[in-house]
Amino acid sequence: MEDIAINTTVIHLDQLLKWAGIAQSGGQVKSMVEAGIIELNNVIVTERRKKVYPGDIIAIEGLGKWQVTAE
Repeated sequence: MEDIAINTTVIHLDQLLKWAGIAQSGGQVKSMVEAGIIELNNVIVTERRKKVYPGDIIAIEGLGKWQVTAE
């Protein structure tokens, strides 16, 4: 599991995935959410603007697993 450090108290999932280079665009994140392949803290994500906080764990089927940390 890799860490993704953020310098805010909260970030939206789509922004985080684009910032970390995991997704190329918001449209790609939307497709991933619709496919049901993204989990946040072991719960399938149903909205691309889901709020993510330090300590949260994101898993994407076929891509990997990341823990969000505070800078």
